[in-house]
Amino acid sequence: MLDWIKKFYAPAPHIDRIAEDKIAKTYTRYRWSTMESTFMGYVMFYLVRNNLSTVSKDIGSALSYDHNMIGNILALSAIAYGLGKFFMGSLSDRSDPRKFMATGLLLSGLVNFAFGGMEVYWIHLLLWSLNGFIQGMGWPPCGRSLGHWYSLRERGSMFAIWNVATNVGGGLAGIMAAYAASSFGWQAAFYFPGTIALLGSAYLYWRLRDTPQSLGLPPIEEYKNDYSELEKKEGLKHEEELSTRALFIDNILKNKMLWIVAIANFFVYIVRYSMLDWGPMYLREMKGATLMSGGVAILFIEFGAIPSTLLMGWLSDRLGGRRGMVSLLCMIPILFAFYGLYANPPGNLNFDMAMLVIIGFFIYPPVMLLALSGLDLTSKKAVGTAAGFIGLFGYIGRSVQAKGFGWMVDHYGELYGLETGWNFVIFSILASTVMGIILLAFTWKIKPRA
Repeated sequence: MLDWIKKFYAPAPHIDRIAEDKIAKTYTRYRWSTMESTFMGYVMFYLVRNNLSTVSKDIGSALSYDHNMIGNILALSAIAYGLGKFFMGSLSDRSDPRKFMATGLLLSGLVNFAFGGMEVYWIHLLLWSLNGFIQGMGWPPCGRSLGHWYSLRERGSMFAIWNVATNVGGGLAGIMAAYAASSFGWQAAFYFPGTIALLGSAYLYWRLRDTPQSLGLPPIEEYKNDYSELEKKEGLKHEEELSTRALFIDNILKNKMLWIVAIANFFVYIVRYSMLDWGPMYLREMKGATLMSGGVAILFIEFGAIPSTLLMGWLSDRLGGRRGMVSLLCMIPILFAFYGLYANPPGNLNFDMAMLVIIGFFIYPPVMLLALSGLDLTSKKAVGTAAGFIGLFGYIGRSVQAKGFGWMVDHYGELYGLETGWNFVIFSILASTVMGIILLAFTWKIKPRA
């Protein structure tokens, strides 16, 4: 059985080169299908991952879950996702992304159906943690695919275009969950996206393909005449699959710059997920928002990031791949936006929404660029593992804030009042933003590995 599984998920083998006069047309076709299928596939991964926070207050009210219990679900799923992204990333580097990604979306959809059908806390805790682990099958095959179909000089711009999928999926997840829950009950917030995920799995299997060489095409570096200095010296050795030692030790654990990026990502993810996990509940409890306006808040955060992600990805390419520099500059306005959110009194929800747009506008470029650094700083054959390593630190950060912020609201809220509990959360977010800026300063001059 195990041998069959390995054989089924193994990378598609290279085949003989097709005729020269067909290469350009075939490359254009599959570069588009790779971008399209990974984009749409990752949108659907978000629909079955970011739906919980929008309806967490409704689940809590229906099932008597307090802030700390909701925080436990969010925290365990976050750490499970971080572990899954690292573990699944290493598997994806040795797998056919077409089958790997389709399987992940199928399983995540099934878990959403199971979650909506249960009303027992420990089962919800287990199921959403399992969902987090399975979600690790989403990003790594996308990174592998894009790394094989788009060249070094295109990387920042094309990853920026692709990364809009996270904002589209995240924004639609909130609106879909809010609409489904308000119309049919909180369970529908899991049934609706679960159905889409099942259909999306079949779509991925139909549209996505593995490497150019598996279709009889030359490597992207040859096709675009875009080689790194290392490849010019050594030839295309990066087309060889890496050994376990080369994958984990040489490309990951001995890579000092990758460690710095990963630790910076810990704080960036605290900032990113603070409002995605807790924003709807914060606005409903402290600013008078409704269920639908809480869902709209998520939409504002996610869609606010679309123009900035495209702009900053392009800018990082123009600056020679200095992703850390651009990331640091993006973190500074976030400090002022969170202070504005804290200082704004209840009743002025439009101002709160404007601050969330600013947060979304500036937080997503660092999220995208730090993930892209995994490809810049390693071999493209190790991109899934590098992204998993960086993502592991990020989702440890998400886990810390999910558990920590839920505890803060309950603990300090009980001692000093609900407003004080939420103020502790905002102050912690501001401190994490400052730490992110300090760590990103060490990445100021980092460029893609030569």
